[in-house]
Amino acid sequence: VQLQASGGGLVQAGGSLGLSCAASGRSLSSYDMGWFRQAPGMGREFVAAISGTGSSTYIDSVKGRFTISRDNAKNTVYLQMNSLKPEDTAVYYCTVKNTLTGWYDTWGQGTQVTVSS
Repeated sequence: VQLQASGGGLVQAGGSLGLSCAASGRSLSSYDMGWFRQAPGMGREFVAAISGTGSSTYIDSVKGRFTISRDNAKNTVYLQMNSLKPEDTAVYYCTVKNTLTGWYDTWGQGTQVTVSS
């Protein structure tokens, strides 16, 4: 499977951006999918995930501001980011969970999100 993320960019604090991640190669409708991010000099951290049935989880720092969703017909997962803060600046990666290992081990190429103060 291949994951293609898009939608990053430069936005002022308080603004919004929407990320998309299109999967190809096989249907991911029953798989957990997620978004991680990596800020400069930092490790990659979990942001949000959505199960095949649509239940979602978020890191505390984005709860109430970010929304993860999916369109199984389009094999695509989304991350709507509102009320962005400078600390949200990072490269955002979409990923799919390996059902055998339980690990997120397939990654898209990443898309840069920069929030200016």
